[in-house]
Amino acid sequence: MPDRPLSPHLSIYKFKYTLVTSILNRLTGLALSVGLLLLVYWLAAAATGPEAYSEASAALSHPLAKLVFAALLFAFAYHLIAGIRHLVWDTGRGMEREQSRRSAWFIGAVSVVLALVLWYLAFFTSAQ
Repeated sequence: MPDRPLSPHLSIYKFKYTLVTSILNRLTGLALSVGLLLLVYWLAAAATGPEAYSEASAALSHPLAKLVFAALLFAFAYHLIAGIRHLVWDTGRGMEREQSRRSAWFIGAVSVVLALVLWYLAFFTSAQ
């Protein structure tokens, strides 16, 4: 049996910013889908009655839940900005290598800034 060539392993590929931003966009979309379950839990508890709502409120006020909410806010910010980038790409703009590289850095920077603003609004401002 003759030796067949082997497929190249992932380690031979160089860092690709478009690859990383695409994978992160998919992962943040998945995280937001899982986070939707928390929203459904909260809404179902609110619809069930005051006792169920107080139990859900206590569970969702746990510090670990707040950490999950913070991660979901970053996922929302990243997914939103990356989605806008894809909408721009759908128009045929920003497809050149240098433009794509700049937009990848732009996504990261704007996502962090937007997430920080959302974290401040969600955790450090009083609703009362």
